[in-house]
Amino acid sequence: MSQGDLCRALAALLLLLLAAHLVGRLFAKFRQPPVIGEILGGLLLGPTLLGQLAPQAEQWLFPRQGPVATCLELVYQLGMLLLMFLAGLEMRTVFSRRDGRAVGLIAVVGMAVPFAFGLLLAKVVDLSGQLGPARNTTALTLIIACGIAITSIPVISRIMMDLGLINTPFARVILSVAALEDIALNVVISIAVGMVSSTGPRAFGLAPELGITSTGASAAYHSVASVAFLGVVALIGLLVRRLAPGGGPGPVNGLAVRVAAVLAAAALCSYLGVAPMYGAFVVGLMSSVGGRTAPAAAEALHSVRGFATGFFIPIYFAVVGLRLDLVRAFNPGFTLAFIAVACAVKAVSVYLGARLAQRPAADSRHLAVALNARGGPGIVLATVALDAQIVNSAMFTTLVLTAVITSLLAGWWLERAIARGQLTTAPAPLPPARQPQEQGVPT
Repeated sequence: MSQGDLCRALAALLLLLLAAHLVGRLFAKFRQPPVIGEILGGLLLGPTLLGQLAPQAEQWLFPRQGPVATCLELVYQLGMLLLMFLAGLEMRTVFSRRDGRAVGLIAVVGMAVPFAFGLLLAKVVDLSGQLGPARNTTALTLIIACGIAITSIPVISRIMMDLGLINTPFARVILSVAALEDIALNVVISIAVGMVSSTGPRAFGLAPELGITSTGASAAYHSVASVAFLGVVALIGLLVRRLAPGGGPGPVNGLAVRVAAVLAAAALCSYLGVAPMYGAFVVGLMSSVGGRTAPAAAEALHSVRGFATGFFIPIYFAVVGLRLDLVRAFNPGFTLAFIAVACAVKAVSVYLGARLAQRPAADSRHLAVALNARGGPGIVLATVALDAQIVNSAMFTTLVLTAVITSLLAGWWLERAIARGQLTTAPAPLPPARQPQEQGVPT
């Protein structure tokens, strides 16, 4: 990389970081998800605004090809991996046996029905105009179904922390349902990406080496590979916890070891034909399972969270905004229709599941709106599908805007429900014997 390219790369990273933090803090000040402000910060620097006002400056700072583009892409990919690792960590202190029946019914109905509707929608509606260069209709169908069914743990947990709901039974049910949905849908996303990565001129990994090229065989292989990877990492996690109860000595839990585990899992997944972000998510998930975390391990996780949320993740979301082109790659009619259908199907499904679990009607409505927030997972879905060339730029814009708008609506609805006295911020009473284990707050 020449000195000129290095200067441009550093200037681009600096502007993205400043824009993400400044606009993100502005959104946080008004009790809105900072992630949306980070995306907006990138949007201001991209073709939507800067590209219209000063196209030469925008192209100089953010070229589409070359060393500068490669540098930004690397930071962007690392940000996504660390985001998914932290998303896996969000599963800690979520589940509670007392909510098992409600969580199970809401998760199954609230995820299966929207997912099935998405599969049906792709069959009866011509979505060929949303296909990416990979031209894989099956993968596009899976992505659209996930886009309708997915829920965000990081965004909805942040909203409920800001509103003082995080320690309530209502929040516990939402986070438990969202955790189950994220685990299941990440497997599906991994399968969709794997089906594309194992075929065509960009084919790479074990599947092409085994001669797996047909759609049916590819879907079967990537389904097995995704589930097997989860099982192997879970087994390794259990062995580590058995050999080093409580997390082991400090060096084993160091920052470098945590990051190395994420990178190794992502690289292995890439070779297996599984989405690399799935590997990072599984490592985070396994890191959150088990008993108490030793002080050394907790300190290492805190360090990972600190530098990830301070640099890599804000730049990741800013690059998402940078990629949005609301001038050339935006279909308002299709986007509004998709958002309306996705929200309606998800809300009705969650409401039905909550009522089957004998939740009150008012509580069921609040659950239906809260679980419509797609936030970070919805944005990751969009970026992974775009990077894999499953969707085109217009569909990418639709998926990102769906995640943004549904997250804003969830925050607005819950805030109004509290103001009207329909939701209480009083924490759930816990039995004395179990209270220390259930007071953790997802971060």
